[in-house]
Amino acid sequence: MEANGSKKQHSGRGIPGPTNPMVTPMLTDLYQFTMAYAYWKARKHQQRAVFDLYFRKNPFGGEYTVFAGLEECVRFIANYKLSEEDINFIKKNLSVSCEDGFLDYLRGIDCSDVELYAVPEGSVVFPKVPLLRVEGPIAVVQLLEAPFLNLINFASLVATNAARHRFVAGKSKTLLEFGLRRAQGPDGGVGASKYCYIGGFDATSNVAAGMLFGIPLRGTHSHAFVSSYMSLDEITNKRLRRKDGSSTCEDFLSLVQKWQRKIQCSNSLRSISAETNQSELAAFTSYALAFPDNFLALVDTYDVIRSGIPNFCAVALALNDLGYKAMGIRLDSGDLAYLSCEVRKIFYTIEKEFGLPGFGKMSITASNDLNEETLDALNKQGHEVDTYGIGTYLVTCYAQAALGVVFKLVEIYNQPRTKLSEDLSKVTIPCKKRIYRLYGKEGYSLVDIMTGENEPSPKVGERILCRHPFQESKRVYVVPQHVEELLRCYCAGISDKKAEILPPLKEIRERCIKQLEQMRPDHMRRINPTPYKVSVSAKLYDFIHFLWFNEAPVGELR
Repeated sequence: MEANGSKKQHSGRGIPGPTNPMVTPMLTDLYQFTMAYAYWKARKHQQRAVFDLYFRKNPFGGEYTVFAGLEECVRFIANYKLSEEDINFIKKNLSVSCEDGFLDYLRGIDCSDVELYAVPEGSVVFPKVPLLRVEGPIAVVQLLEAPFLNLINFASLVATNAARHRFVAGKSKTLLEFGLRRAQGPDGGVGASKYCYIGGFDATSNVAAGMLFGIPLRGTHSHAFVSSYMSLDEITNKRLRRKDGSSTCEDFLSLVQKWQRKIQCSNSLRSISAETNQSELAAFTSYALAFPDNFLALVDTYDVIRSGIPNFCAVALALNDLGYKAMGIRLDSGDLAYLSCEVRKIFYTIEKEFGLPGFGKMSITASNDLNEETLDALNKQGHEVDTYGIGTYLVTCYAQAALGVVFKLVEIYNQPRTKLSEDLSKVTIPCKKRIYRLYGKEGYSLVDIMTGENEPSPKVGERILCRHPFQESKRVYVVPQHVEELLRCYCAGISDKKAEILPPLKEIRERCIKQLEQMRPDHMRRINPTPYKVSVSAKLYDFIHFLWFNEAPVGELR
């Protein structure tokens, strides 16, 4: 509330609701509502509180995480409103007969007095550093806990998984997300497509994700399309117009068969093309007639080298005669390293044999349950794959079930709060904080440092003492060449700050790629990466330990 008692105009007005209609105020845990009632009952519900959302350990055995899910959080609180049906359900399911005044309170909640500060989506982030700082009346902010954790946990996990696959595959390879059919439900499939794109994938097979988010779509046909054909006689419409529109080939199949005979008569290609599956040739021809500009064939239904590739090449060469250029082939089984190398040799042989510049460089796509390990193995074996289609291990985050994001109270009524534990990783860093990333001479980020809200900002060229939050001996001086403040305002609430405009998905993806490039190579290694330093200022370090000593009970020996 403002001083005059009127609420500020909702900062989220005009922001569309969450992508998934299941994301409502009811997508939360029961204990959020029981706590809200207890806060209200104690007349504590309006006390202004600050919560940090962060994680404690990087996933997949790595030393970095990609932050994702922020846009959906902003959409959620910008449209937060409990319906009468929601309130009646809450009334029935609270363990006490709650007072009508609490229900009236719930009717009035719209998050207009909530401030949200966050690291920009697509940023590379690290343990202990707040990804979100949420400020507002404690009962309201508490109701946001479970939805925020749900929206960020999987999003950041799958974006990180995608970034790791991109790192292993290399910058030059095309990565396609093929995970819809193996994802954990519809939302898991659509969300994974979005966050894999942020993490560095180039396209998805998921049509719904393409429509919702503007992600490029890619796809070809399945084995069923090939095996559905039994003979060349099934091709009834054989006409194909030249790409430039100048004339029409009345019998494209005959042109394909002509090229098939040329391949079979070639001394350099005879060993691979003596006998091919004619029903497969029929399927490829039919597919090319439907998609002459985008002909990419799955070639392992029967035999890659003895049937799939010769049949594909015959169709590709026929398309070439009419001014079209085939895209390439997909391998979905077998020894991908060996097969891709053999296919590349055949493509170059045809290029040389028939004088067709560029034929040898046609795209080779590989799929078949690929993951980080198989990509790494392919690199070590040597291969000719240009594009990877990755599904199951990517979208299900098979190597790790969850990121483990937490939401912790760090301040209430202007009083810093902390949670103590014998496990140092679970001790919270109290108070409202500012976070900075310090960069070195080579452009790499060196350390993230947290300071108190009112401490002066680190300066370029200034010698800054960076301390481990809990271990006294771990400290380092840094003289930054560039300083970036990480937390930005995305919902202004009752403050006078201007909220950031949510960027388009493509900009989020570009930010992710740029930030990953600013990481030191040793932090990015798959095996034994160097831990990235996350620190606190000297002043905040002293305050943490002062609060720790004052809050921790003192034992007594008798």
